[in-house]
Amino acid sequence: MVCRFRSAQAALRAACDMQAATASFPSVGGHKLAIRIGCTYGPVVLKGGDVFGDTVNVCSRLVALGNPGQVLTTRQAVEALPAALRERCRELYSARVRGRAREVKVWETLWRSDPDMTELNLASEMAAGRQGRVLRLSYGGDTVTLDAAGALRLGRDKANDVVVESALASRVHARIFVREGNFVIADQSSNGTFLLIDGNSQELRLRREEALMGERGWIGLGKPVATRGPHVLSYRLERIG
Repeated sequence: MVCRFRSAQAALRAACDMQAATASFPSVGGHKLAIRIGCTYGPVVLKGGDVFGDTVNVCSRLVALGNPGQVLTTRQAVEALPAALRERCRELYSARVRGRAREVKVWETLWRSDPDMTELNLASEMAAGRQGRVLRLSYGGDTVTLDAAGALRLGRDKANDVVVESALASRVHARIFVREGNFVIADQSSNGTFLLIDGNSQELRLRREEALMGERGWIGLGKPVATRGPHVLSYRLERIG
């Protein structure tokens, strides 16, 4: 669904209200509805009752990068917000968007509110909750562990931390690291990195881009995860301590 607003403030408030409303819905048959929202601020082209242009393309990319329950936006949108709403946003990472020479600064809007704490404290609490977690990455019967202080390199070259012996994998294909408490995967390859987060129906294809990895999922180097071939990696986050 694509929506157009007259101001960044109206868009972000609507996005937060949509997430809050969705979170209030009960589960049906053991399934819980969740949505991903991306919004930015800029000009659009109106034609035939539809909207087009670079602004729409950026929104589409934000939705693809987001996890269920997230509201992702851009620096342009944050800078157009009043101070009270800007405090509910935090910068995450930079991502490439097809057709753009420069990377887009991706921000998250914190839509959950609690009358007993400020939004800044809420962000700090969320970051603290991510501490003490490690990522377990499994491939070919082996499992490696990544904590918040380290990083992993994936690829065909023997010097990588995880060696994937596939002709579709680049010598140094991708890197996994931690940024602000989040586990992030960054593609550095020729054929792209495929990411399927558990609970999502559609996998992401990263081309010189980054994405948050979520709690658990699967990674394909140069080939979609859906093929379930021998070179698909699986991962999960675990709490320690």
